[in-house]
Amino acid sequence: MNFSYFKKYLHFTKYQRAGILILFLIIVVVQLFYLFADFSISEEKSPDKEKWLDLQSEIDKEKTLKGNNKPVIYLFNPNFISDYKGYKLGMSVEEIDRLLAFRKENKYVNSAEEFQKVTGISDSLLNKISPLFKFPDWVEHKSNLKSEKLEYNTIAYPEKVKLEILDINQATQEDLMKIYGIGEGLSTRILKQKEIMGCFVSMDQMEDVWGLSPQVINELKTHFKVVIPSTLKKINVNDASLKELSQFPYFKYALAKQIVTYRSMNGNFNNIEDLSKIKDFPVEKAKIISLYLEY
Repeated sequence: MNFSYFKKYLHFTKYQRAGILILFLIIVVVQLFYLFADFSISEEKSPDKEKWLDLQSEIDKEKTLKGNNKPVIYLFNPNFISDYKGYKLGMSVEEIDRLLAFRKENKYVNSAEEFQKVTGISDSLLNKISPLFKFPDWVEHKSNLKSEKLEYNTIAYPEKVKLEILDINQATQEDLMKIYGIGEGLSTRILKQKEIMGCFVSMDQMEDVWGLSPQVINELKTHFKVVIPSTLKKINVNDASLKELSQFPYFKYALAKQIVTYRSMNGNFNNIEDLSKIKDFPVEKAKIISLYLEY
């Protein structure tokens, strides 16, 4: 094979040979640097980061403890089981209807056995839900009452004292919970509704409190009355702005806008009858609404 042809391509000048040598040395140095250099990034420890990590561990621990907690079981009076509550407990529609029909006669069940007799639920369901039942103290201590009745004829009782009727606007949660059928939840709703309205102006407003049965409302009307406080700040329907009117619980924004429009086109309102002419005005609440307004 004749290599003379390639010889001319392999002939380098002095400067070219020096350049190739320098390039070779650079490659070797770079390779050695890459081989022995430490490219790991040293992470700086930040005090704030350590603090946040400690805080996150505490949060994770609290979540774990919270997840291990058993749910709180609340006892309830079975006389006031609603359709939804009965459904959640596993009762059929017919069983719930039997209880509601029994309660419409103003009767009460006073034991788990009576509850089963009225509703007709199975023994297995009764065993499941009866531990959740809570009857009033006088029912649970009925045996003590019977023993006291035996001495009725021998004890001289004072003349019956007329029950004091309290102002619903001054009632505390403890006062409300003395009413049969009202617990902590319903009493809180009543007080919250009073706070939203500023005060109650009629006992009929108890119908606006969600969860109050007609029987409980009747009990409230028997033991409480309404005394409108002099500090009640009434809404001047002729001067109030759209925002002020829309914040009134009985007025929605659309109705408040119609009131302002009607007022600007027809002049001031003179009474609740003028106001009732507006479309979608809650006429059935007119008497109550009028006590919150002035003209």
